[in-house]
Amino acid sequence: MLLADRGFSTVSAKVLNEHVKKKILDSQKNEVTEYHIYDKLSNSIKDAHNKKILKLISKDELDHYYFWKKITKEDVSPNKLKAWMYILIARIFGITFGIKLMERGEEQAQITYKEISKSVPKAKAIVEDEDEHEKKLISMIDEDRLKYVGSMVRGLSDALVELTGALAGFTFALQNRSLIVMIGLITGIAACLSMAASEYLATKSEESGLNPIKASLYTSIAYFLTVMLLISPYIFFSNVFLSLGITIFNAIMIIFVFSFYVSIAKDISIKSRFSEMVLISLGIATLTFCIGILARTYLHIEV
Repeated sequence: MLLADRGFSTVSAKVLNEHVKKKILDSQKNEVTEYHIYDKLSNSIKDAHNKKILKLISKDELDHYYFWKKITKEDVSPNKLKAWMYILIARIFGITFGIKLMERGEEQAQITYKEISKSVPKAKAIVEDEDEHEKKLISMIDEDRLKYVGSMVRGLSDALVELTGALAGFTFALQNRSLIVMIGLITGIAACLSMAASEYLATKSEESGLNPIKASLYTSIAYFLTVMLLISPYIFFSNVFLSLGITIFNAIMIIFVFSFYVSIAKDISIKSRFSEMVLISLGIATLTFCIGILARTYLHIEV
């Protein structure tokens, strides 16, 4: 049933001042845009369960649109750029991340509804009820990659802690870019393969219902990409200490991006996860940098 048909007394656009009407038209545009996003996403996936949920959400958004249209008496076109952007994000990073990121950006909508409700008293309560329904539907989406977030976290965090620390030690002990790149790659790839094997065996021995091959792949991909991002400064810059600085910056950015991804997809706080991973990674890097200094000083390493 459409929102506008739920016993709601339609307010004529004539009694709305221009400011309120503009706010309603903005909300109307937002609803029709989100309808197109959910509808296109539902048509692009094969999973029947997720397709059904996305279709239900798209119908809710269309109901919202017609609710506002009953008041404004106007048709509104979708924001094509916004629709394209969120569809692209959902296809790259997953449907759950894409739509939760979109829904998180709607705090302003709550302020708008509060303002509109002064002229359209029932609007805020009705729309909030529908938004709660949407959140329940979104939580029912069953996305494969989110089942393996734990595997990705293990691969990424191990690579950050192990390789950032190793590169810090190699930088001071060797002070030779070519050697650091070669040893870093060998260390990183060997650790990546070892981590993949460990994840496969660990998942296989657990009763988690996860596919051990998929878990191994998610772990190894996260590990390998992190390795390449951490080593890349040594490939492009001749000064090894500048490279180390950029590597540490890259490590912090990787932690931030992944923490942001998990916080959106899993509805958890980004602050504690980000702070913990940064402190551990930088702590290990500092410790191994000191070990590199000691090794060069007392073992009389000259390269």
